[in-house]
Amino acid sequence: LCASMVDPESGPVRPEDGPVRPAVSDPDGLLKRSRELLDLFWEIAKPERETRLQAAEKLVEQLKKSGEADELNYAVKRLVNGLSHTREQARTGYSATLAQVLSVFEEISLQSTLDQIKEKHNLQTANKKQIRNVVFGNFFGVLALSQSSRLHKETQVLLECIKLLQTLSQYREHLRELPRKTMVDILSETSEEVFEEVLLNALQTDLTCALSSPEQLELLLVAMQKFPSVIKPAKLKKLLGTANIISANTLPRLVEVLKTAARSVKKESVLPSVALDLLHVSLREDSFELFWKEAVISGLLSDPPGPCHYLVFRLLGVALPLLSVSQLQFVLSGEVMRRYGEHVASAQLPERFKFSPEMGEYVNSFMQSCREPERQLTVILAFTQLTHQGYPAVPSHWKVVEHMEPKALRQYIAWLKEAFCQPQLDKCLEFSTRKQREGQESTVPNETCVFRFRKWIVPRLTSIVENNRIKKDEELVMGIARFIFFHAFFDTKKATAGIPETTCSLSVPLDSTTRGITSSAFYSLLQHLNVLPVLDDSAEAGAGSKRRALGVMADGSMWVHRLAEFADALLKQDAHVQNTRTFTEEHTQAWDSMLQSVEMLMKKMKKSPAPEHTAFQHLFLIVGIQMFMAPEDSVELLKDLRSCMEKAQAKKSKKKKKEQEPHWVEVVVEILLSLLSQPSRLIRNVCKTAFSRVCPHLTQPALSAILNVRRIHKHRTEDITMKFIMTSHFINLCYQDEGESDSSDDDADDEAMEEEQEEVDQNFRLELMKVLQGQNELATEEDGGEDEQEMDDEAMMKLDKNLATLFGEQKKKLQAKKDEKERLRREKMLVRDFKIKVLDLVEVFLIKQGSSVLVLGMVEPLLSVIENGMSSESGQQEMDFLRRAAAIFRNQLCRGKQYCKEVEGREAELHEMLERLIGRAQKLRDSSVALYYFSAALYVVKVLRGVEKSMGKADVERVTNCFRDALTSFMTRRKSPLTGDMFIDLFNRFPAVCVNLLDTAVENITAGVREHQQVHLISSKLSSYRTAAYSFLLDGCLQHVEHKNKAVHERTVKALELCQYLVRTIHTQKVEVNLDPLRDALRSMNADGSLQKAGQLEDTYWSVMKLFGIQKPKVEKVKKVVEEQTEQEAPKKKKKGFLPESKKRKNRKKPQVLEGKEATETAAGAGGVEGGKKKKKKKNKRKGQGAQSEAQSPNKKAKTEPPQSKKQKKKQKQAGGDQASAE
Repeated sequence: LCASMVDPESGPVRPEDGPVRPAVSDPDGLLKRSRELLDLFWEIAKPERETRLQAAEKLVEQLKKSGEADELNYAVKRLVNGLSHTREQARTGYSATLAQVLSVFEEISLQSTLDQIKEKHNLQTANKKQIRNVVFGNFFGVLALSQSSRLHKETQVLLECIKLLQTLSQYREHLRELPRKTMVDILSETSEEVFEEVLLNALQTDLTCALSSPEQLELLLVAMQKFPSVIKPAKLKKLLGTANIISANTLPRLVEVLKTAARSVKKESVLPSVALDLLHVSLREDSFELFWKEAVISGLLSDPPGPCHYLVFRLLGVALPLLSVSQLQFVLSGEVMRRYGEHVASAQLPERFKFSPEMGEYVNSFMQSCREPERQLTVILAFTQLTHQGYPAVPSHWKVVEHMEPKALRQYIAWLKEAFCQPQLDKCLEFSTRKQREGQESTVPNETCVFRFRKWIVPRLTSIVENNRIKKDEELVMGIARFIFFHAFFDTKKATAGIPETTCSLSVPLDSTTRGITSSAFYSLLQHLNVLPVLDDSAEAGAGSKRRALGVMADGSMWVHRLAEFADALLKQDAHVQNTRTFTEEHTQAWDSMLQSVEMLMKKMKKSPAPEHTAFQHLFLIVGIQMFMAPEDSVELLKDLRSCMEKAQAKKSKKKKKEQEPHWVEVVVEILLSLLSQPSRLIRNVCKTAFSRVCPHLTQPALSAILNVRRIHKHRTEDITMKFIMTSHFINLCYQDEGESDSSDDDADDEAMEEEQEEVDQNFRLELMKVLQGQNELATEEDGGEDEQEMDDEAMMKLDKNLATLFGEQKKKLQAKKDEKERLRREKMLVRDFKIKVLDLVEVFLIKQGSSVLVLGMVEPLLSVIENGMSSESGQQEMDFLRRAAAIFRNQLCRGKQYCKEVEGREAELHEMLERLIGRAQKLRDSSVALYYFSAALYVVKVLRGVEKSMGKADVERVTNCFRDALTSFMTRRKSPLTGDMFIDLFNRFPAVCVNLLDTAVENITAGVREHQQVHLISSKLSSYRTAAYSFLLDGCLQHVEHKNKAVHERTVKALELCQYLVRTIHTQKVEVNLDPLRDALRSMNADGSLQKAGQLEDTYWSVMKLFGIQKPKVEKVKKVVEEQTEQEAPKKKKKGFLPESKKRKNRKKPQVLEGKEATETAAGAGGVEGGKKKKKKKNKRKGQGAQSEAQSPNKKAKTEPPQSKKQKKKQKQAGGDQASAE
């Protein structure tokens, strides 16, 4: 059986590749099984890992089923042969499969298998070209034996494998350290008795030379760890001359071994296993400090930055879980940490290797596994105190604190607060860069270091609160918030126990920059507290299925309210604390009034909760907290809020005394718009939250105030160079002329600037000429040839002074114009940013009040914003604004789940809006903008229809006429902005309108001028139909169909798909419709039998005819009749060195005789071809070949002679004229 098998390397024999052999009977399926077995060896060598594993499993299963020894021996032979394959994936597949076969079939002797490996892959007889594959064959063979889990049972084979691996270790250029690693793996699975009796003597040489290479040292360390009773200190002293691995005598050689190991894993970027084993040995031998000082610091760190330094950093990372608190303090306060800090500082440059992410993983793993707060705190503080000019090397948002124990976290936060107040930089581990050590950079003063340290501590504290994965309670969060708020806006006069923040005095006073950073951090923290869920789990559990509250504490009070109470307590402690911004009497009254209003709202909330009460309370608190940043603006807003709240709380039955006063919601909207002008994310989110609470009370004037942002006032303050407070009636977001005016204004400004620049240049030129003429330096035309008089020193100095003054003034003018241009650009940018914020309010209203009647008044304004954005400039901010507006219009308005259903009395207005939208969509140039107008028209139709199944309150005839005009425009205009997808959406959503448009659709399908649109229109009918229109639609779709081009072919396919859909629907729903005309029309399409072949059109046609009970006729295959004469004739042997007839070049000069033509005509045609150029020859060659083919086929017409070119005709005329003149 084995002899009859075919080697896969020669390729499988296919019947079609040669003559058909006589059939061979295979009743037992032996040949089939052999073929499957051979195919498995091909799959074992595939590059895909999954394919190799599946093939190995199938091979083992097939060998189990057959149970034949011959197949098993053949499989082992084939696997042994494949061990030396040239491809790595193939070698791995054969080795793994051999290991699996040996582990399953124990009747196979390991000794015989090893002998086969040595015989097949003989190291002695292999030449230089074969040695690499032979070495790999031996190695993967031993690897297969070791992975078979039977090697420890046959000690003799185990010994031979170890000796073979020792021999293979000499071929390091091919295998590197693989043999030594395999020996280590074999040792780890060997029993102590076998090691002592069998392997110890064989490994004597390797163990004696353990300090020579990393592989041999690792072999010794594994043996010591696995067999401590065999390799005792006495035995170790006999092998190495010392009873301990870590000693003063062995450290120099160990350092060299570690350096070699570090260089060997340079590309892999991993920690060598020998380094980790040495670390464990140093801990067992109680010589860790000696090893760390001599081997790590004095040895490895003495090399330049590179692989040795990275080995030390990795060794530090893996050592963290193994060390005690004292050992951690020793390691983390020495030279290794300083070198790590230098690496972090130098790796900031681009294209530099950065080790900090890997170190972060080591520390994160330690924090996750360690549950001792003291060790956690030691590690975190050590990395925090690693500073460069006062700034820590680790980032302020370092996420390793996520796994800190609560006790360690509290201690760490207390240390950060103390370090902020009294920085002790002398206790930090300061490192410097190479340039600083060489004196190329100046030293930084101590005040700057303190500022940098505090600059890091503040975001470190806020990141602890903002990280939701850190376990923390409300007391911890409130303590951080109070600490940051206090140091942002207050100073300590005298310590008091009532205010814990005053107990720790500042060793270095806070400067204005630090206060600015702290105040910004506080408002960022306040933004997070407003969306922070309840931290107490018991409160959430008690809430049950209620919606989770955000921004509140467990008792229901808001975080911002607690901070306002703390601020009020600080303001009342004048003897102990002082506000950095002194409040006037007006400011104090506004603050007290704000707190009174909040208290009153809280009482009303307990009696009768209302959303507007919560909104007012939130606004009062946020604006009140803003008083510490901008007191003047906050006082005005608080007054407006208080008057607005009083109007909102007035009884409904009470009439207004002054009808001219605006509604309270309008005042709230104006306040929100004013707040949105501030560049604060906190204010932006608060405005969104407050607006969502007052949405149900919104009026039309209030909504108009949002859509029409009218005026910009500029306010300049000390900290903010430009601040905008928007009021109404200036910047109109609704009208179309905004984009045009913006772009035209920009163009006009640019042109004016250019013209003015030209004028300035001309004026400057004239002034310069005057200065030069005044000093007789500008020569005239008359005395241009005379010698110039020399100027004295005084005149020269005067000229220089005048020129310097002139150029200085010109420079100031140019700089002023640049500043003005930059100011205008920033103003425009801020205005656009404000408009983006206003879109937040629009989105909130559409989400909360999508069913309100006021939504109908937002359709056209939003469309005009989109249209203007498309036609205006394409800056990044403008594109963001346009995308945001388009997304709100599409997702929240047109596709929103809620829409207006009460349109009583607004029918005429909605129909007029529909006509305007459709009319505008047809006049546009851009299809993308027309799509939004068409979607708005569909939204209006949906509003008119309401919840009824019919068209509701929509005037069907008026709506149909509107869309009929659009459909006609789409089919007749060649540059129509409308698309087929728009009408498909219309027909899918409103089938009633589709029925009324059937006549127009069919008319345009058959007679339209845009064939591509006809295909779209037919596709749209596949999902919209009515019984009365079946035959009319189908008859119109299938009339006058000719396959002229691709568009017509595609239209025919779509028409047939429509027929198939309609006929199947008629049969399913049992509708009474006469389908005979359709069947006759379909039969006429195949009258000439042109639809018998295979193709999309033909398949679709016969699928439709199958519904009428007409099957596609089967085409009988005609077998080729082989004549007896051809069988008897022997094939002619091809002459070697000669081309076959089909490859020979044709002689173009010979005339070709065509049917029905004289030879003279052909000769003349051939002569004309000769006179042409090369390009003409190629064309005529194809024509001549076509003439030959047609001459051979009698069913086709004869081909005429090829036409002559103009140049040929001209030459013939000249030749004829010359001949006539000669005569």
